[in-house]
Amino acid sequence: MNLNDITSKVAAISKEAGNYLRIAQATFNKDEVTAKSLNALVSDVDRTAEKLLVTGLSELLPEAGFLTEEKTIEQDLDSEYTWVIDPLDGTTNFIHGLPIYSVSIALLKNKWPVVGVVYEVGMDECFSAFENGGAFLNGRPIAATQTEALEDTLLATGFPYYNFSKLAGFQNTLAHFYRHTRGVRRIGTAAVDLAYTACGRFDGYFEYGLSPWDVAAGVVLVREAGGYVTDFEGVNVAIPANSIIAANKNIHGRVLEVVEKYIGHA
Repeated sequence: MNLNDITSKVAAISKEAGNYLRIAQATFNKDEVTAKSLNALVSDVDRTAEKLLVTGLSELLPEAGFLTEEKTIEQDLDSEYTWVIDPLDGTTNFIHGLPIYSVSIALLKNKWPVVGVVYEVGMDECFSAFENGGAFLNGRPIAATQTEALEDTLLATGFPYYNFSKLAGFQNTLAHFYRHTRGVRRIGTAAVDLAYTACGRFDGYFEYGLSPWDVAAGVVLVREAGGYVTDFEGVNVAIPANSIIAANKNIHGRVLEVVEKYIGHA
């Protein structure tokens, strides 16, 4: 399989879904929103975008299974290849008219992510990577930062939105980073947080309580951009969705130390 060719075609498919989302946001009605669970919103836009992706990806690789957020197709993790997709990462931003949201697509081979594409719709920026092939932004190579001092870093995170069991520790972690970094940003889409870490806009990112489709594509970007990705225990797992630290290799250990001290193993 030619992963370079696959990645290019996945990028094109992500842009088609992104164009749909861009048009849909302009005429979106908040009354169309329903809640799957606490702070987890969904609309027909999410489902339609997912169906567009499933159609295109099925034609591209008919033998692959799917793991999707909206479950518009039968879920299958037992195939050699599996697509992991979030048709709209940043749904709350989208609903409230904010332009920061993305389409996230990963391809797993034997449960390990080998292709990742994140299309940030509002900025028209397509981040792509494939195993041993490097990472790119709109076709140009990107790389994680090499910042060594924590005090010189800009970090990103996401706030807990349903699992509040570690909230006190999370707040203590933020307080530490407020005092010892240039700042912490929360933009509301894990896929973009990881893409920004891959291209050097952020030096690192941490969060807990996510799902595989939130991070699967982004971890490919960071790894191929020269960064390091683990869970809160420092383990380099395939898709660290339950907890994730992604950072340049110089500061990953420092971020891990702080997270372990205040949050522990989420």
